[in-house]
Amino acid sequence: MLTLLLILLPIISGLIVFVAPRSASKQIAMISALLSLALGIGVYAQFDASIGTQFAIDVPWIDMLGMRFHIGIDGISMLMIMLSNILMPLIILSTSKDNYENSALLYGLMLIMQGAMNGVFVALDMFLYYIFWELALVPAYFLVLWWGHGNARKITFKFFIYTLFGSLFMLVAIIWLSLQSNDPSTDISSIYNVVIPENVQGYIFFAFMLAYAIKIPVFPFHTWQPDTYTSAPSPATMLLSGVMLKMGIYSIIRWVIPVMPAAVEEYQTTIIVLASIGVLYASAIAWVQKDLKTLFAYSSIAHVGLITAGILTASASGLQGGMIQMVAHGINAVGLFFVCQILFRAYGNHTISNMGGIRNNAPLFAGLFLVVMLASVALPLTNAFPGEFLLLNSVYQFNPWLCLLAGSGVILGAVYMFNAYKNVMLGEAEGRSKSFVEISGADKLTLVIIAGLIFALGLFPQTITGLTEHSVHDIIMQYQSKISGTILR
Repeated sequence: MLTLLLILLPIISGLIVFVAPRSASKQIAMISALLSLALGIGVYAQFDASIGTQFAIDVPWIDMLGMRFHIGIDGISMLMIMLSNILMPLIILSTSKDNYENSALLYGLMLIMQGAMNGVFVALDMFLYYIFWELALVPAYFLVLWWGHGNARKITFKFFIYTLFGSLFMLVAIIWLSLQSNDPSTDISSIYNVVIPENVQGYIFFAFMLAYAIKIPVFPFHTWQPDTYTSAPSPATMLLSGVMLKMGIYSIIRWVIPVMPAAVEEYQTTIIVLASIGVLYASAIAWVQKDLKTLFAYSSIAHVGLITAGILTASASGLQGGMIQMVAHGINAVGLFFVCQILFRAYGNHTISNMGGIRNNAPLFAGLFLVVMLASVALPLTNAFPGEFLLLNSVYQFNPWLCLLAGSGVILGAVYMFNAYKNVMLGEAEGRSKSFVEISGADKLTLVIIAGLIFALGLFPQTITGLTEHSVHDIIMQYQSKISGTILR
């Protein structure tokens, strides 16, 4: 029942926000987000990391098609649920000083999106998972379309077409998988036991990976992302980067590695090469950006490229590094895009050349921005360092040359992030920078909490690895047993 509440609470709250007085929409949304966080903490407190799936509900749904309403939580799901439920209150808190037209609709869509993403993370029936996957896209589409800046209509259409295109291929693959057992079934137990013929497995692999490569995104399927992140309103960008893109990474771990191991082994080099090229490409593009929000968007592509490369090694260090880095990237991305929003309020744009000297008037803001920026470049003792180290280690063991390519993001990331910080925060204050006001209230609280999470997870990464160790081991064992023991027809 607790697992079902993690899905229903934000969705029902979102529907309530739609019909509630507009003046109360933000407060209701925050109450819902805090209740979801409290529920998540309650589940986490009862969760036993030494065993498998817990808090499961498994009932027949559409018998004719072998579909079940099967949800449950293992260590990987628990981590993603906590990430989603920790970030949502921070995202809503970050909007405290912003006023949005039709705010009830905005916050309602955000909550429904949260519920759908939670559904993706706990679904143990592949068709149910697909429903939540598509449901999460709908509010994201309208958030960017209705509250986006610039050419939002064209940008949103591209975003929608890209993601829907990939999802349709995945749907065909799901239908094919469901028909491979004696009784049609999309339950995870049946899907994990499917033996995919050798001449088909590659097609199924690419059908899934296309959807995930677009969602993450992985080079060269990334072209929708920078414009969408830049155009979207700040809370939508935070949701997209902080949580939604993790759906793709999570899905590779949950549904690709254990189900299509032979295809993973055959094509992992190709995917790792593409992901590593994406790290270098996105870092180089970020270096020359003149818009701070676009710079952070390309930085996100570089970071998730390294995560994708690491998990596709199908090693324990790669998967555990991916877990740590997914959480770190989610927290850091929300922090960076919130910094953009604070600057947007003062300048009306994200143009780096218009800024400078902010540290003179806002040393606390400059200091907290520095913490988030250092976490983004994986400084030791920050949340991204343990995950980045494990990811690079896994890629190095797979291929040292690919590690050199993927690791280029570490150097280039430091270059463009420090350069951006220098141009935005340091120097003499001119123009609007002279009247920049130090952060306070909700803005201060949001960045302080993010900074606290950065150091807490940097100092205690075992909080994550201990939670996911058993589930990662099970997936690795499933992968290796199929590689060594399954004869493909």
